[in-house]
Amino acid sequence: MNRKSREFQVTFDAHDPKALSIFWREALGYVHPGPPGVEVPEGTDPLDAWDEFLERVGVPEDQRNTRSALEDPDGVGPKIFFQQVPEDKVAKNRVHLDVRAAPGLEGDERMAAFETECARLVALGAKRVKRFEPEQPLSLGFIVMQDPEGNEFCLD
Repeated sequence: MNRKSREFQVTFDAHDPKALSIFWREALGYVHPGPPGVEVPEGTDPLDAWDEFLERVGVPEDQRNTRSALEDPDGVGPKIFFQQVPEDKVAKNRVHLDVRAAPGLEGDERMAAFETECARLVALGAKRVKRFEPEQPLSLGFIVMQDPEGNEFCLD
């Protein structure tokens, strides 16, 4: 039986979709797409274009941060959608992202790359949770972190 893989989107529930999408944009090297039918000039922040678009189409100001989205600029990775929810996160994620921050590296070099990326993400609002050392042959080591709204992810 031949099955075709399916595209999928990762969705985050968030209190502040715009801010959380900015964090993940920087963490993953993704981009915010422009509004429908709007050409976003080079060097212009697509989020500014969204603010203008939402105002033009009459979306009330208090509803303009109910969602946000990101795309892989290379068109390979999944789209990421952020939707505003009123409730707090109350438990550990059942699904989380593993961010490949040291492809092809091993041992001390791999862990050093994770530490560098961890420091960069902490400066953007993430929280470091715990470092796990390499345990051959099953684990090459990783760092568990939380994004600014407490969603766990790993530098792996």
